[in-house]
Amino acid sequence: MPEFIVRKIIITVEEIYHENGPIAEQPRKRGAVIALVNNPFAGTYHPELQSAMDDLKPLALEMSAKLIDALGGRDGIDGYGKAGLCGEAGELEHSSLWHVAGGYAMREYLGEAKAIVPSSMKVGGVGRPIDIPLGHINAAYVRSHFDSMEVGLNDAPRVNEILLALVMTTGPRIHSRSGGLEVADVEGKDGLR
Repeated sequence: MPEFIVRKIIITVEEIYHENGPIAEQPRKRGAVIALVNNPFAGTYHPELQSAMDDLKPLALEMSAKLIDALGGRDGIDGYGKAGLCGEAGELEHSSLWHVAGGYAMREYLGEAKAIVPSSMKVGGVGRPIDIPLGHINAAYVRSHFDSMEVGLNDAPRVNEILLALVMTTGPRIHSRSGGLEVADVEGKDGLR
């Protein structure tokens, strides 16, 4: 059982009031929780990694709870995404360990989230940011929720670390007017529509 020792956890919440249009009465919130953990696989090749996904689940649950709390509770959260950014001694597959844990934890707290959790994984050096794609929690075709949030830290990921991130949002993009499937028309059966 590998250990993913946390160096630090960061939470940030944006309140978006306008995008050059009228000021919204209710701001859209876009929040991220980031954990910096050591990479127990850094610098070596390990043929079997899948069991490590389960080892990350408790951290993912803790991060999800913290982010939901920072956003003011579960009500209104209808968008999500996740990302993993490995330091230079890691490999892309180490970042991908976050797929199961990150998605599992958000779904655990958000309830009947049916859509795939958009994700981004990469390897990069200290100070490298990562864009996290976002989508609606129940229907991937809800165009008003297509978005991204860039996260990064000036001191991470170090060569032997992994930056793990979850993002959640409340509502559509401010002034969304690009058409497509509307939230009111979501059936939520297959995660697509």
